[in-house]
Amino acid sequence: MGQQEVYTFLKKNRNKWFTSKEIASRLKASVGSITTCLKKLRDSSSVSFRYPNKQGQGRNSYVYKFRE
Repeated sequence: MGQQEVYTFLKKNRNKWFTSKEIASRLKASVGSITTCLKKLRDSSSVSFRYPNKQGQGRNSYVYKFRE
């Protein structure tokens, strides 16, 4: 799984926030693979990310969406 597939998925669904688990499930890829791609996309400022609003999720979990 490459960064381009993750980037394209987020671009097609640009109005919704996704966890790495949701992206992995939709793209039928491993969570580890998706997490690595998302980290690279974060580092290049290609995607927006933030802590989720839901309580009870780990401190290191983020939600992602396409950066306009």
